[in-house]
Amino acid sequence: MICYLDTQVAVWLSEGRVEKLPPPAQAAIEESDVVVSPMVLLELGYLHEIKRIMKPPLALVDHLQHRIGLTVRDHSFAAVMHTALFEDWTRDPFDRVIVAHARSDGEARLVTSDRKIQEHYSQAVW
Repeated sequence: MICYLDTQVAVWLSEGRVEKLPPPAQAAIEESDVVVSPMVLLELGYLHEIKRIMKPPLALVDHLQHRIGLTVRDHSFAAVMHTALFEDWTRDPFDRVIVAHARSDGEARLVTSDRKIQEHYSQAVW
């Protein structure tokens, strides 16, 4: 079973801030093959550019790959974009594509602290 991480969760894990995650989120991560959408890489890049995170995106993902086995999910871009067309509950392109990626990948679980995502994606875990 796979489990996607939202961007904020990936940042917290890379900083060793596991205490920010409630038990259901921690369990989902421990029980699954943990992945991120390539869109998380882009969002991490933006966060790094505006100095909200200090670690460059590829270094952050590499750190998580060694620490928890994280991989960047290679799933059909066309399928993700098709699904994203129907994620009209948000104008945030990052949230839209991250949720679409998980949804188009067999309704995979997505660990996220984002309440709006939790309201609109039944497989959100928090």
